[in-house]
Amino acid sequence: MLGHLERLRAGDRAAMADILALVRPHLIRYVRYRMSSLGTAYEDVAQEACLALVKAVPTYRWDGKPFLAFVYGIAGHKVADAFRARGRDRADLVADPLETADTEAGPEQSALDAELRALAGSLIATLPAAQREILRLRVMAGMSAGETAAAVGSTPGAVRVAQHRALTALRRRLLAARADHA
Repeated sequence: MLGHLERLRAGDRAAMADILALVRPHLIRYVRYRMSSLGTAYEDVAQEACLALVKAVPTYRWDGKPFLAFVYGIAGHKVADAFRARGRDRADLVADPLETADTEAGPEQSALDAELRALAGSLIATLPAAQREILRLRVMAGMSAGETAAAVGSTPGAVRVAQHRALTALRRRLLAARADHA
């Protein structure tokens, strides 16, 4: 990646296209994961992040952190902007009921799903913030250990260890919760 940045600084315009081709899949996957709770299209936010990256790359200075950490930082800011904009927008658009099929679960399944989500959320909330973020990126966003390490400014080995510790802690807490309900 640093070679592409050097080429860009030397005036090679094709270097920017190469940089975008390398980081765009990572950026899109990150934005899609982070935007999933909004239930909205993530493509616009990913495109805004790409545009911001194009503007910011010429000012990038290597400070020892991976370049992907810089990319994920920009994407994180664009996601935060989208959440703020969504908070200000009070217009809830509803599809025409005749145009959509009823695919929702019944009340019993909805209650069970809500209970399971609440339990998972409460168990995950007991983890340290760093472990929660690593689980979100590795398990929910499907990122590799290397991609996650770049996003959190760590090493792939440290990410794997933190993930293992987090999952072990969750497993213990889940077993304890099941024992309490039995």
